Amino acid sequence: MRNLVYYVGVSIDGYIAGPRGEFDFYPDITSWITAEYPETVPTHMRSQLGIDAPNRHFDTVVMGKGTYQPALDLGVTSPYQHLRQYIVSTSLPEIDDPRVEVVRADPGGLVQELKKEDGPDIWLCGGGMLAGALLPHIDELIVKHYPVIAGDGVSAFTGAFQPTLFTPTRSQSFGNGTTVSWYARTGSRTLG
Repeated sequence: MRNLVYYVGVSIDGYIAGPRGEFDFYPDITSWITAEYPETVPTHMRSQLGIDAPNRHFDTVVMGKGTYQPALDLGVTSPYQHLRQYIVSTSLPEIDDPRVEVVRADPGGLVQELKKEDGPDIWLCGGGMLAGALLPHIDELIVKHYPVIAGDGVSAFTGAFQPTLFTPTRSQSFGNGTTVSWYARTGSRTLG
């Protein structure tokens, strides 16, 4: 069975983006991201960064409308052409792109079906509202902890109060103060 992995960057105060979706205030670890998780770089940026690497961890991405909207604002309907793309939204108009599927209801049901398939893991890209809704289905967290206070913005998890225990499995630190930590859902198998 495949796992749902919330791979996300957060500020010290738990925000994944600023109030208007800003994320350019995070310290740079691009070289690590492109080497370790190249599939998490949007397709339209891969050539600019010289990325011609195969997907290493994920073949599918699930994201909410707020995470998808910046791509649409750039005229990009398929930001991750190298992945299967599911956008969870009740208000997004239909997208005229066969590489993108808009999911109107039951993101948990979608994830349960995707987990039954063979293949690499499923990347939960964001945002906080979708992560809150899918918390019961998240198997692993990969959190890039950036040494910056945002003060306001999009929380990593939004929604109902759901204390959920995860076990740290490893971490890696960078000279700019950023730390990446891996967590597995307590009681589930540890990912490797």
